Amino acid sequence: MSDIDLSGPTFELLFERPGLPSFPLPEPLAAAYGGSLGFESPRVFANFVTSVDGVVALSAAAESGQIISQNSEADRFVMGLLRSCCDAVVMGAGTFRKSPDHLWYPGAIHPPAAAFYAEARRRIGLAPLPQLVVVSASGALDVTRPALRSAVIVTSVSGASKLRPQLPETARLIVLDLQELRLADVLGRLQREGYPRLLTEGGPLLFARLVSEQIVDELFVTTSPNLFGRFPNDQRKSLVDGLDVGGASLDLLSARRHGSHLFLRYALQRPPTSRRSLQPSEPARRP
Repeated sequence: MSDIDLSGPTFELLFERPGLPSFPLPEPLAAAYGGSLGFESPRVFANFVTSVDGVVALSAAAESGQIISQNSEADRFVMGLLRSCCDAVVMGAGTFRKSPDHLWYPGAIHPPAAAFYAEARRRIGLAPLPQLVVVSASGALDVTRPALRSAVIVTSVSGASKLRPQLPETARLIVLDLQELRLADVLGRLQREGYPRLLTEGGPLLFARLVSEQIVDELFVTTSPNLFGRFPNDQRKSLVDGLDVGGASLDLLSARRHGSHLFLRYALQRPPTSRRSLQPSEPARRP
């Protein structure tokens, strides 16, 4: 296998807390990333790219991430690496609609490293591909999109009534009362079904609810070297949108640099009484 081409230098490791979990990644991945990566189980971790002034979503119908990241190949590499380490990728319907033809697989976001990502999942003991999970209370999804062919869709009773007649047989519905149910119950259900490590890729409102319910464990943030600004009714969104999360504290776990992009990993701090698993015990690993 040839070296991974990141169109520039590999990541420069600026800081990393000793003792972090470490998966047996293929050497080219670890070399490009400047070290290994790993997660405890169960674990919920989020990934975002933000401008220096804190914008993570634009008003345009197009997917915001590529615009904000300046189409950074290094950012796509990290996205693929995180997908390589999770059992399922969870997102809200709004995020899904902005990239309707994308497949949320490791190799789909950074094809040059696809074979290494696949080998990483094999070494970790994960299924060949992460499960896509889309949360949509309304069920207003275009079921012809390729990613939904094998997706798990978490929806309400009314949403299920819309989706069921047209959803491919290979897709699956989890029907819950999303108007009353906490996201902790949604993620707990997924973990009990065999997806202990959950990666959420957005959007800002979903992430705000995760933080508010104190169920997200880690946050990966790519800081892109650009500014967008804000103005009234611009529909631009910050990392946490729509809820007051009370100044939730973060603990820096690692910092890397690639060019002028910074790649930060944080643990979300919680009061001791809130440190609980989303499930009673570790589920059996899915084949």
